[in-house]
Amino acid sequence: MSGVQTVEVGADEGDQRLDRWFRKRFPHVPQGRIEKMCRKGEIRVDGGRVKSATRVEAGQSVRVPPLPDGAAPVVHRAPKISDADTEMMRRAVIYRDDHIIALNKPAGLPSQGGSGQSRHVDGLAEVLRFGLEDKPRLVHRLDKDTSGVLLMARTRVSAKALTDAFRARETRKIYWAAVAGTPLPKMGTIKYGLVKVPGHGRGGENEKMRAVMPDEVRDVEGAKRAETDYAVLSNLGGRVSWCALVPITGRTHQLRAHMAEIGHPIIGDGKYGGSGQENLGDGWGAQLGGEISRKLHLHARSLSFKHPFSGAMVNLVAPLSEHMAKTWDTLGWHASDVPADPFAEEPF
Repeated sequence: MSGVQTVEVGADEGDQRLDRWFRKRFPHVPQGRIEKMCRKGEIRVDGGRVKSATRVEAGQSVRVPPLPDGAAPVVHRAPKISDADTEMMRRAVIYRDDHIIALNKPAGLPSQGGSGQSRHVDGLAEVLRFGLEDKPRLVHRLDKDTSGVLLMARTRVSAKALTDAFRARETRKIYWAAVAGTPLPKMGTIKYGLVKVPGHGRGGENEKMRAVMPDEVRDVEGAKRAETDYAVLSNLGGRVSWCALVPITGRTHQLRAHMAEIGHPIIGDGKYGGSGQENLGDGWGAQLGGEISRKLHLHARSLSFKHPFSGAMVNLVAPLSEHMAKTWDTLGWHASDVPADPFAEEPF
């Protein structure tokens, strides 16, 4: 058995659950043991009792009780960031002040690390300090293949305020998507509940969300209520449409699963629309063929929120990713032809 240890949370380890931080540092200690040590007060953060779900911040001190042999702490070293990634991250910045920083996240770059993901926004944020001691902290997430506005906090105070705002749904996010076919009516709300279905890989890879009828959510274990507003901004016959989407709730893969469930999967969505299904004009199929990219056509276009320091409203807009911009050009769609918030306008 080891003795009592005091371990400091690393500079790029903040804003994560204590149990996840603990498992990374002490991979031989099972989840049940971590929860038991928290309940008994054996694990403490800055001297105080904590729960396994408590979020730790960079610089905090974690008291670690005696652990079984083989559970020595993993020495944490920040990975070296290449010049190319440094340039990419700094070029992605679309807004910055002393309290917040916003990126136009590239498609294909995860927000956080996960299974098999060593290169992600959270890790690369080291290059976005811009003179401050701490790196920016994520306050919300975007899927790996979704591009667009991603907000980060530059201080602990702003991180708490923004996290609370997202949880209280005091922010407004509008996504743009190209979808198969044309949803009817051209403006509406999707209210299917969602439940996670495990993947078939050894580690549960390729998990996805399954839609549940709204009146059945209470009866399906693990299902959660989900709600999405949509509006058709333009369409080409019955083959493809430009839609604005607003997630009223924030479930995993919500927009992708909801659009697929109503028969209009997002173009390029191999998980929910079928990677090999080509849209032949019948309204179904996530691939358009020809010069249209096979990448996911989902973009977080705008984000509106109250500034955590000044209280003023901030509205951030991100230009389309390269592959989506090319598709928009090919289809003759132009941002100047549609309202910034179609849901605030008169119905079509």
